[in-house]
Amino acid sequence: MTLHKFPHNFLWGAATASYQIEGAWNEDGKGESIWDRFSHTPGKIEDKSTGDIACDHYHRYEEDIALMRRLGLKAYRFSISWTRVLPLGAGNVNPSGLDFYDRLVDALCATNIEPLLTLHHWDYPQALYENGGWINRANLHHFADYAAIVSKRLSDRVKFWTTFNEPGVIAWDGYVSGEHAPGEQDALKAKQVAHNLMVAHGLAVQAIRGVDPDLKVGIVLNQWMADAADDDPQSIRNAESAWNRSETAFIHPIFKGYYHPEYVEFAGGLPEIQAGDMALIAQKLDFLGINFYSRNLYNAQGHVEEVTGSEYTEMGWEVCAPALRRMLNKINRDYNVPPIYITENGASFPDEVSADGKVHDPRRLDYLKQHFIQTRLAMQDGVDVRGYMVWSLMDNFEWGHGFTKRFGIVRVDYETQKRTVKDSGEWYAEVIRKNEVID
Repeated sequence: MTLHKFPHNFLWGAATASYQIEGAWNEDGKGESIWDRFSHTPGKIEDKSTGDIACDHYHRYEEDIALMRRLGLKAYRFSISWTRVLPLGAGNVNPSGLDFYDRLVDALCATNIEPLLTLHHWDYPQALYENGGWINRANLHHFADYAAIVSKRLSDRVKFWTTFNEPGVIAWDGYVSGEHAPGEQDALKAKQVAHNLMVAHGLAVQAIRGVDPDLKVGIVLNQWMADAADDDPQSIRNAESAWNRSETAFIHPIFKGYYHPEYVEFAGGLPEIQAGDMALIAQKLDFLGINFYSRNLYNAQGHVEEVTGSEYTEMGWEVCAPALRRMLNKINRDYNVPPIYITENGASFPDEVSADGKVHDPRRLDYLKQHFIQTRLAMQDGVDVRGYMVWSLMDNFEWGHGFTKRFGIVRVDYETQKRTVKDSGEWYAEVIRKNEVID
């Protein structure tokens, strides 16, 4: 039995996203987002559901914060709905939208839960999309204006500010595969969207620091470790090349100031870059958020689709916690990164309410335990990890999968909106209370 003790100030928390939990999609002056439009389009969502109600967090946030308090969370990572604040993405501010986040932040602070705010978690304004979206550079400045508006309202209480959650998903799933809103399939456009997202990030960093230079500003990237399947030199080269082609798209320009040559080759050349873009992108950050779920494996022949003997989540993702430690060490070696927060990590497994009224989810519990342990080992290797946000606080609208996938440590009955803390949630509360994991 091994005891893994965490530093006394380690920030344990949980994460959500506005479109996935809030509901109230057209209430109190909120405008339409691309996810509102996408989910209402027949054939886009697996179970034909929408985020119109989701977890009804907009009306039940006090109940949800009471749950966070019961779990002992020290932090809560959430995102702002851009169109709740600016219904058209620019122009007139909707006071009711800002008031909601004001109340949410006040309630968190009253419970001594640190708010970690994300400005954009994919629910882009439909009006801006129809005006060129991320390709129209004027819209990049609208994002910076939005960042300034929100930070002016909440910066007296919110210390941690994230510009984007997973820009790679916005670009590749939204504009290459089309599985996410807005549902386009144009790889050339996606490459430019990816670049422009980073320019918008830089503009927003400047806008937030213009409000208060002492705020902690960062970005959240989703990174999948690229592992070699064996010791064959070609397997090792394949894994390294795969990382360089796909996993450097955002982290490299942010921390190196230029695009990795293998990414440029894989993408078929550079995007259109205007003077000053790379300097904007490469501004110094106060923290880096890493979302980690799984890895990709490569042998001498190429990508290994399935790993014999490995466990897989409902999403089809391999469970391989040691890959998180390897990835954290790789990022720490390759880049001069600021303190790291694990801003998402979790697993979707089928679970139901048992006859005893509880939700027994041993696979999720073990998944989290193993990833916590590997994070602690990475910290002992010298990686500066300051906190961990479990994905997700509660079951929610899982984008194109609708309500068919459950990631929460709290179960949501979508018919009644009843919340039930799962075994994994009860266990997590003990981890937080003791600030340790026992293997």
